[in-house]
Amino acid sequence: MSVTTAVANKVRPAEKRRRVRWPHYLILAGVLLVLLSLVRVITGADDVTSSGTVSAALRLAVPILLAGLGGLWSERSGIINIGLEGMMILGTWTGAWAGYQWGPWIGVLAGIVGGALGGLLHAIATVSFGVDHIVSGVAINILGLGLTQFLAGLLFNTGEAKLLGGGPRQSPPVEPIGTLTFPVLSGGEIFGWKSPDALGSLERHHWFLVSDVAGILRGLTTGMSLLTLLALLLIPLSYFVLWRTAFGLRIRSCGEDPYAAESLGVHVYRMKYAAVIISGALSGLGGAFLVTVASPVYQDGQTGGRGFIGLAAMIFGNWRPGGMATGSLLFGYTDAMNVRSGGEAVHALLLFVTVILLAVAVWQFVRGNRLRPQVVTDLDRRRIRNAYLGGALAVLAAAGLFVWFMAAETVPGELVSFTPHLTTLLVLALASQRLRMPAANGQLYRRGEAS
Repeated sequence: MSVTTAVANKVRPAEKRRRVRWPHYLILAGVLLVLLSLVRVITGADDVTSSGTVSAALRLAVPILLAGLGGLWSERSGIINIGLEGMMILGTWTGAWAGYQWGPWIGVLAGIVGGALGGLLHAIATVSFGVDHIVSGVAINILGLGLTQFLAGLLFNTGEAKLLGGGPRQSPPVEPIGTLTFPVLSGGEIFGWKSPDALGSLERHHWFLVSDVAGILRGLTTGMSLLTLLALLLIPLSYFVLWRTAFGLRIRSCGEDPYAAESLGVHVYRMKYAAVIISGALSGLGGAFLVTVASPVYQDGQTGGRGFIGLAAMIFGNWRPGGMATGSLLFGYTDAMNVRSGGEAVHALLLFVTVILLAVAVWQFVRGNRLRPQVVTDLDRRRIRNAYLGGALAVLAAAGLFVWFMAAETVPGELVSFTPHLTTLLVLALASQRLRMPAANGQLYRRGEAS
């Protein structure tokens, strides 16, 4: 039996029960889109599905997505990485430092290197020296923040950099990366010919569902940064490498049972090092995105906790690329609603969430009824009780949101600003019962010390 086959038998059984059923997810996405369109028509909040909101949501989601993808690589190898924020900070500074001198794409490469160096430091501490993963991650976050503040004051506040607009808390401007607009669908030019904006025309009619689909497609095909396209391609690429190659299988085996992997000839230290360095590189790429796409300049505090939010998105996604991307887009969407339209659009989402909560309540009650004939143990009784309790709580929450929706015309600005964070907390709370982290995640490994 080969090493790859043996490790596959160790890792795959727990994952077969959670096989992705894409048709079901597509149907669910279609139902949610129809519901969102109905909410838009009823409330008149056109920004709910406008192309501007979708474009902003994608731009805001990409740094979170890259940080979450970095966390996925690290934790699939068994190394908890809460240092994503610090690695992203290193990516912003190195990306800006190289970008204003040699161009944005060199800045992107420098950002990747900066984040990878942070990942290497985390790997040395946790894999080689056995430092607690949380302690090492916190140290890297502190180091990344302090080091970049020191270097910014040292290099951006003197000489040519200062003349170009640099200072102790910001870099000189970085040339932005080019964008891509698909001709015919969203305008653009073909050999000098200005093509019609077909999707824009459909969106402006505000028709039920048709205009919503047009707005979403237009947001995805208008002015998309080339770096955004690259980041989106990294999702299927990561899935392919981690779940369809021997290299990825060895990495995942280290996160499930490193001693079993060691007994089958896997070099566990090497796999963990590789995964954590890739994790840092992806986080650094997210930092480079912030200084070359989101804002063409490095600023102190620019990451704004996106590394931690990426970690939350990874947990929401159950340590898988597709779910992690969904969590990132969810956060980016709520943040975009806050940036573009303020309280009115968020007020419309109250009705949307009310209907979803009612659907969750119905599902919980049906689930409880299905479990009743199978009662055998106290565990079965607890599951039934939890199902009914969850349904009752969902009904109460839906009633409260509906009363709020009917009694108010907008949502206070303070709550609007907190909406993305609240969304993350709610999603994690609702999904917590179905989460399964890698079995050996966070555990200390020493070669030859299997019990």
